[in-house]
Amino acid sequence: MVAVGAVLNSGSNAMRRLYVRVAGMGRWSGRALAFVLGFGAVFSMPPVYQIYVLVPAMVGLLWLSATQPTRWRAFVIGWWFGAGFFAAGLYWTSFALLVDAEKFAWLVPFAIFGFAFGLGLFCAVAALTVHMMPGGLTAKALSLVGAWTLLEWLRSWIFTGLPWNPLGSVWMFSDTLSQGAAVVGALGLSFLTAFVATAPGALVDRNRGGALLVAVSGAMILALALGGQHRLANAAHGSVPDVRLRLVQPLIPQNEKWQAERRAANMAIQLDLSTHAPLPGEPAPTHVIWAETAAPFFIADHAQWRAVVGRSAPPGGLMIIGAPRVVASPLPLGAQDDQELKVANSLLAIDGAGNIRATFDKFHLVPFGEYVPLSEWLPLERITQGVGAFTAGPGPQTLNLEGLPPVSPLICYEIIFPSTVTDGTGRAQWMLNLTNDAWYGKTAGPHQHFVSARLRAIEQGLPVVRVASTGISAIVDAYGRVQASLALGEKGFIDGDLPKPATRTSVYARYGDGPALMLALGALLLGFVLGRVWGRGQNNFNADIGRT
Repeated sequence: MVAVGAVLNSGSNAMRRLYVRVAGMGRWSGRALAFVLGFGAVFSMPPVYQIYVLVPAMVGLLWLSATQPTRWRAFVIGWWFGAGFFAAGLYWTSFALLVDAEKFAWLVPFAIFGFAFGLGLFCAVAALTVHMMPGGLTAKALSLVGAWTLLEWLRSWIFTGLPWNPLGSVWMFSDTLSQGAAVVGALGLSFLTAFVATAPGALVDRNRGGALLVAVSGAMILALALGGQHRLANAAHGSVPDVRLRLVQPLIPQNEKWQAERRAANMAIQLDLSTHAPLPGEPAPTHVIWAETAAPFFIADHAQWRAVVGRSAPPGGLMIIGAPRVVASPLPLGAQDDQELKVANSLLAIDGAGNIRATFDKFHLVPFGEYVPLSEWLPLERITQGVGAFTAGPGPQTLNLEGLPPVSPLICYEIIFPSTVTDGTGRAQWMLNLTNDAWYGKTAGPHQHFVSARLRAIEQGLPVVRVASTGISAIVDAYGRVQASLALGEKGFIDGDLPKPATRTSVYARYGDGPALMLALGALLLGFVLGRVWGRGQNNFNADIGRT
């Protein structure tokens, strides 16, 4: 430990000088730096994976938050950091407003800055927590790690939740390092990431707390690597017998998808891809899968269209497609009831005779995309096309489809919510995610969405089959490894086997976010204790720095 401390402290004087410069920044220069650091932190995320940028970002947030003269200024520093982080991480959401630009383009700046400063409040609370923690930077670094993790968990469910771009996703460039999600989930990986990136900021402490944190973070990465190697070395091999899936990616532009005059042509594109001969030497598919709302009309109520689709089903197999579905119809004209048409965003399994064998309705709807929150007071309309208001399904389900293992279906961004991807019974043997990322073009959004699907595969120890209208469609095994894929913006289909689930139920599948939350609370408690124990000496050190 002494040797490690000596090596790390060799650059401590330079770090102290940098700390002094950060501590002496003015109000607006500090906020500008916070915004730049938050913006830059996103370059560690998929699809860029420049993970090293997190160190200056998190260290800068730590130093800026710790040295503000008041709680309010610390809160605002965190708010600006969060604004940069979420502006860069969620810029692609504004592309959905340009599909019908004439109607919604004026909302683009509101969407960007609304996400930035709305979600930025989570980082503001983290910065305030750092400022209020007693003691020096060792204690405050622990408080930042714990607060960031708890607030990321809170963000996953409050106001329906948006657990997008968790810090833990930065490890998805490596199959080995990402396996930790099977134990502590994406939230636990976020704890580890925040710890590793923040620890160097405590090296300016005169005690050895900073050196200890850096040593612990090194041990964490080593454990992550060794644990990942062990899990992959004992991975389940092979695929489910007698199952061959075809994933259809038609590359239909979003602005043409719902045009009534394009309906037959769009369906023809998907039917042609569904019945295309397999590559030489490869088996024929047993099941064909289309993306979310691949049939952009009420096909469940059109027997002729169901028959056409059914004729494309493999012998004895199914066509599994996304389509809107009427779940509550208006009463006949003149009836004393003003019940409106209610529509679900659904998955339909259609057999060779055109019969619907099973349905699933999306239960986690997209705010402003599929419904308008507080619609009684907000004079807005949802941005998605279609008739009637979308209504939510009952929740996660396990479907038993002919010729397939039990499956947990998920539509669109339902895959980003770790705690609701299965019905909790343990019956599902794989997850099926139908999505339509055509709204977002060739941006970072579809890549980040795909990484969320891979994280769910690792957490649950279940393979994920993802079918997207414009990409990325893929077959992912129970360890998050991509077995076959079609790139974003590519037209075609994938024929592939369904991988087997992991040999053992993962720790995360049993305990969920509990272990990660305990780590976060433990970091906060340890930070408070260390702050009390080392507080007086560290306060004197900070005073010395302030006079430097």
